[in-house]
This record gives sequence, structure tokens and C-alpha cells, in this order.
Amino acid sequence: MVSGGPGPEATWFLPLGGCGEIGMNLNLYGHNGRWLIVDCGITFEHDGRGRAGGASIQMANPDFIAERCQQIDGLILTHAHEDHLGAVPYLWPKFRCPVYTTPFTANVLRRKIGWRGGEVPSPLIEVTPTSRVQIGVFDVEWLPLTHSTPETCALSIRTANSHIIHTADWKIDQRPVVGQPWKPTDWEGKGLKAPDAIICDSTNALKPGRSPSEGDVADGLLKVVAPLTGKVVIGCFASNVARLQTVLRLGHATGRRVGLLGRSLDNMYRSAVATDLLSDDFKPIDPNHLDYLPKPEILALATGSQGEVGSALHRLATNSHPKLCLEEGDTVLFSAKTIPGNEQSVSRLVEQFKGRGIHVLHADDTSVTLHASGHPCADELQDLYRFLQPKLVIPVHGEPPHMAANGRIARHLGVHAVLTGSNGDLFYLSPTPGIRRRWVSTGRLRWLEDEVRLEEA
Repeated sequence: MVSGGPGPEATWFLPLGGCGEIGMNLNLYGHNGRWLIVDCGITFEHDGRGRAGGASIQMANPDFIAERCQQIDGLILTHAHEDHLGAVPYLWPKFRCPVYTTPFTANVLRRKIGWRGGEVPSPLIEVTPTSRVQIGVFDVEWLPLTHSTPETCALSIRTANSHIIHTADWKIDQRPVVGQPWKPTDWEGKGLKAPDAIICDSTNALKPGRSPSEGDVADGLLKVVAPLTGKVVIGCFASNVARLQTVLRLGHATGRRVGLLGRSLDNMYRSAVATDLLSDDFKPIDPNHLDYLPKPEILALATGSQGEVGSALHRLATNSHPKLCLEEGDTVLFSAKTIPGNEQSVSRLVEQFKGRGIHVLHADDTSVTLHASGHPCADELQDLYRFLQPKLVIPVHGEPPHMAANGRIARHLGVHAVLTGSNGDLFYLSPTPGIRRRWVSTGRLRWLEDEVRLEEA
């Protein structure tokens, strides 16, 4: 096994998950013998080991940092997506370190752990976006930006000899529906320019142009739903609180009552209400009342847009949902893109609806904007690099082609150094940038729910 960590003159970046892949983020920053963890997420793999033979929960093997738990200054959760916080219930007991995050993400985490009957991290320290906190040897400032879940923040991490921007997930959105608009120039005057390194989201680097705004999605859904006369169900990712706010407003605008179908969606709604993120003028009804309303007054928001067995949409497709029954002539809208790997399960779900005479419109198959990614396309990456003018860019949060495209964009904008690697590679950020391949052995753990244990994937 490798040595414990960097000395007082060095700052390191070591990804254990989320570099060379999308999801399962687990990032380490090291300085002066201490470590800071950024995010602790899961991924879902269709290996037949999950519930009902479906996708199993997998996460990065944390052995390297777990063996150095006495050297951990803290764990920061940048936002409330599963690929950034979903492994905390399983892995935090190996760390036993302070956890820092914003109120909404903390609320989501508590509900998630409470449902599992697990141990809530202690201390769980809530910070407001724009906070600046000294976490051991790391000076950390939270930088609010826009993404597809509220209170997402980039991090400005300063050590004695280095300044790093860790973007986490982000996009440029001037009409975000929930939260404030953001663009890179909004960081003017914060002393963030010319950082020693940017560790940057690469998910949409292969896509030209810009990601649509959540406001564009609101316009698209209104255009589609307004003329419909039957029951309407909209499927989306539960964590997209902006989409939840949009559908509540859509119900008000079209004379429909909104019911929420799915435990994770209800949990997100309650977390958003608890942290004052939703306007209080439009509220959902008890979903038990949906089927008692006239058809033109029914609008449901449902989980299961990736075809998950047992989800609300799956049960609606098989006509087994206890709270709502769809009939011929009703409409299901998929306000979500299909995640690669889920094509067959989504296609099967769509065909089940169509086979019963239910109309289906999927965001993948229409020119109407029914979904907006939470990640930056090529022009947005250019805006970030043009404004910050970093000395070094390290693409992460993407498969190799996405990270290579991110690197090309950075070089085109005049970034002097770009380092591209994978999980387990050690990136030297200071005093001299460099990379040491396969410095740490990495892998995955799989959660075996029936046996209540973790095993190597």
C-alpha cells in the first residue's frame, strides 16, 4: 500500500470514483498529511444482483481513505444527487468524520438515512451557499451555481500553496425556476480568477452549444399539456425540484390538481418545503384523491422515468398502482432523458403504455423541450474557462471521450496544462503539476440488501 499523504509543500487530487465514468463520485484532496473528501456517491448497475433482479447499488471502494480515517479533516457533499451523496449511509461509518453540506442536501440525507434506519453522520454541519469555512488545513468557500437540484455549489479550496476550483455538477441557467440564475461572470470580484487548477464536470462536453434552461422546460410542458383533455402523468427524476415547482405551476395554469406518486419524490418535496425552496401558493393534493377527480383535472408527477421495476411509472404501466388508474386516451410525458444503459427498460415501459392505448411523449423523441440537462455543453465550458483562466484543468465526471473533449475545449481556450486520468491516478496540483498513474488500487463495492452487507463488485 502507498504512503499516507502529501507533505506541507504539496497539494494532491486523488479520485477514487467518478473519473473515467459518470456517477459514483468519491474525490480526495490531500495537503500536509491531511485529507478532504468531496462527495460520496453511488451508481446503479444492471448486474442482476439488485432487488427483483434489477440494478444493484454500487459505490467506490473507499479502503485507501478508510485506512487513513484519522487523517480526514472532513467530507463535503456538493449537492443532493445520489451519485454525490448516495453512498454516505454505507460508507460514512468507515470515515467517522464531520460532514459539511447545505440545508437542503442535509435534509435529503437525513430523510434517506432515516428511511433506511441507519446512522446519521455526526457532526452533520449545515453551511449556507457562499459560506467560507476552515476545515482542518483546507480553506473552503461554497460557490452557488445552477444545476438540476437546489443549492448545488462549486468549491473554492485553498491550501497553504494552492487554489483549486472543484466545480461538481453545474450548468449556466438564466431561468432556473428554483434558485437564482447563474453564469461564470457572476463570480466577478470573488478572487477566483487564475486558480492553480479546476477539476471540472465533463458530462456534456461532446455536445455543442448550451443546455436548455429549466424555464424552457416549463414553456414546453405548458405547450403540450394545455390542450389535453384526459389524465396526464409526467415522469421525471425525483431530485429535480425545479421540475416539481414547474409541474405545480403547470397544474395551476391548466386547471389541474397535482398529485405526487413515489416515495423519493415525496421526500424531495418535503425537503424542499422544509428549506423554503418552493413557492407556497401551489401545493400538491393527497394522491389518494386523484382518481376521484374528473379526467381533465388530473395531473400526476411520478418517479420511474428510467423504467425501474416497482416505481410509480412501472406500476401505472402495469395497471397496478393503488392510487391512479390510466385508461385509453390518457397521456404520459417523460420529462427526462434516458440514461445510457437504461434504453431497454425505458422502451419496455413505453410499449406497455402504448399497448393499452395510452399516449406517450418522450423527451428523447420530440423537438419540444421537455427536459434540460444539469450539465454544461461545450459553449458553457468555454465561458467558464474564458472567465477563470485556470493554469491547469483536470476533466472528471465523464467517460474517457467526454473528458478528452473537455480537455480539448480547455486547450482551445489557452489553458496551458490539461491532465486527464482515471480513478486511482494521483494528480499533483502543487508545487509542480503532474500525474502518477494507478497510484492506488480502486474498485467497487456492491450493497447486498437482503444480506445487509457490502461486497466487492
